[in-house]
Amino acid sequence: MTAPLVGRTRVRGIETLSLDSPATRNALSHALVTELTDALISCHKDDDVRAVVLTHTGNTFSAGADLKDPPRPKAVPRLLQQILELRKPVVARVAGHVRAGGLGLLGACDIAIASQTSTFAFTEVHIGVAPAVISLPLLPRVDPRALTRYCLTAETFGAAEAARIGLVTQSAGDTDLDEALAPVLDGLRRASPKALARTKKLLTAKVLEAFVEDVGSMTWLSASLFADRDAREGMAAFLERRDPPWAL
Repeated sequence: MTAPLVGRTRVRGIETLSLDSPATRNALSHALVTELTDALISCHKDDDVRAVVLTHTGNTFSAGADLKDPPRPKAVPRLLQQILELRKPVVARVAGHVRAGGLGLLGACDIAIASQTSTFAFTEVHIGVAPAVISLPLLPRVDPRALTRYCLTAETFGAAEAARIGLVTQSAGDTDLDEALAPVLDGLRRASPKALARTKKLLTAKVLEAFVEDVGSMTWLSASLFADRDAREGMAAFLERRDPPWAL
């Protein structure tokens, strides 16, 4: 039996789901995406779960899609929609690096707090694809000028900048990450579960509306881009640790 890729613990109504595949930098493989989706469905149904914390082991929250074992085309959109539709708040606890598809997870979460040492990058254009599906939860929440810059250039930026542009809620700065997270979890524990569900639905309505409207076309676009010659060459170059032919 293989070890689970998503760890689960619960303390006073807060269910913590930990992406636990540090050897692959928590890349979104078929197995990891399936396990995380199933865990979220379980939390949705469990009345004893007040809120969910999504975190990770290792120094990377998620490196994006697993290029060696990619998830099915509709799996990541389904996962992001599951987070948006979950009737419990989802809080991202980021203590490491986030790349590509991992940024879509942050966009879908209700609250995201990152350590001062966390870094972020939309790396899709460097392997010949585009941030199609993950743009759905990000476009309504992230500063459009900044999103344009970072998606086009694939520059790496830090937690303070991520907070400034709305990619995360807060950079913990010099504060310990769990200390920064504590008042958030305390507030959620003191809230009425029904009120939390209704408030989350109210706050995510516009994001979810746009997501549902465009998810079909973005899923098709993502699949077509990953099947393109540029993507095949870009992924090969990435795995072989060399520059793709278009790099100047």
